[in-house]
Amino acid sequence: MHALDMIHLSDHRLAERYAAVRATTRALADGLSPEDCQAQSMPDASPVKWHLAHTTWFFATFVLERWRPRLPAFDPSFRVLFNSYYETVGDKHPRPQRGLVTRPGLERVQEYRDYVDDAMQELLHTAADDTALAALVELGLHHEQQHQELILMDLKHLFSCNPLLPAYREAAAPRSAWPTAPQPLRWVEQPAGVHAIGHGGPDFAFDNESPRHDVLLRPWALAHRPVTEPEYLAFIEDGGYRRPELWLSMGWDIVRTRDWQAPLYWRQAQDGAWQVFTLRGERALAGDVPVCHLSYFEADAYARWAGARLPTEAEWEVAAAGLSLLQPAANTLESDALGPLPAPAGDATLSLAQMLGDVWEWTSSSYAPYPGFHPAEGAIGEYNGKFMCNQYVLRGGSFATPASHLRASYRNFFPPDARWQFGGLRLARDLG
Repeated sequence: MHALDMIHLSDHRLAERYAAVRATTRALADGLSPEDCQAQSMPDASPVKWHLAHTTWFFATFVLERWRPRLPAFDPSFRVLFNSYYETVGDKHPRPQRGLVTRPGLERVQEYRDYVDDAMQELLHTAADDTALAALVELGLHHEQQHQELILMDLKHLFSCNPLLPAYREAAAPRSAWPTAPQPLRWVEQPAGVHAIGHGGPDFAFDNESPRHDVLLRPWALAHRPVTEPEYLAFIEDGGYRRPELWLSMGWDIVRTRDWQAPLYWRQAQDGAWQVFTLRGERALAGDVPVCHLSYFEADAYARWAGARLPTEAEWEVAAAGLSLLQPAANTLESDALGPLPAPAGDATLSLAQMLGDVWEWTSSSYAPYPGFHPAEGAIGEYNGKFMCNQYVLRGGSFATPASHLRASYRNFFPPDARWQFGGLRLARDLG
């Protein structure tokens, strides 16, 4: 039985969870102007307004059309405007042109959310024994949590294009209160043998996390913390972006054609000092902060320069199995003390620090189906499986990922040249 089939509304108080997740999405847009929510800075990003509408479209299309077929559509045109990539649902508006949809306006989209939320709450309070409904709603909530992180990713890219470099949020704690140097990097040895990976148990997981299966691993070691900004700066200063021997062929071609000289959002001032643009504005490099906004190619080149490698996703998951989600020094979407940033790197009290939260960590694994994987039938089956080509897996979550959305088996994925997601790296090396 799939984990989704084991969800019950009464067990999970799904109506309350629905309200909480939807409120979080709205809160991310608080303080933004209609102009902030309208603009689209590149084809891979989407306007905040579109995210607010698309996450609502999911419940309207996949839930209400099935369980409340007589409910009038809020606006029939929304079914096309806010479809993302569900080909079996029907037509969709081109992704690169989402920022051109100035109408409906932000206020109208918020009204759409209210209309769908009212209908969903009525449904959730009257169909508590419908396990198929509960499973689909739970999927929709995790889908919305993905878009909560996408809102921050896309908004950061948008703000970085503004010469004023505006801050999205101010930090609650001053930067001077943070540590200024990370713990020295330690290697945590991992045992060889046959290990089980993939999701197992009754809790929610996406279909690409299953089935659980065995993998054979040789002995390896994993760095106890992510790579930091100053450590990555040493790679830059050693000519890392000018040394083709460190790069995969495709990565080296991209370095040259796109003139990469540093991670996305890094800028070298006239005095030579490096600045980093963040969701709370521009700041100087920090000695204890994990490096962020790397492509797979950059993470791989750094690992090679450091005399190490990236872990496979199986190695990463085996090492992370059993770790507490609420690790000290980990930052997730709900952690407000530091503002929307990764937490300082490393914790002397932990064997492996920050495995869940702070920055997504690139692995060396291509995004491919697990043995025995079968996508779900219908449009929901388009959710993950059709992207299993030309992508690499990231693990662990970021400071913008909701804590309830994280687990050791979670498989995130992006093309190897993508940099606007909150991606960093953790080193691995072979033993013996």
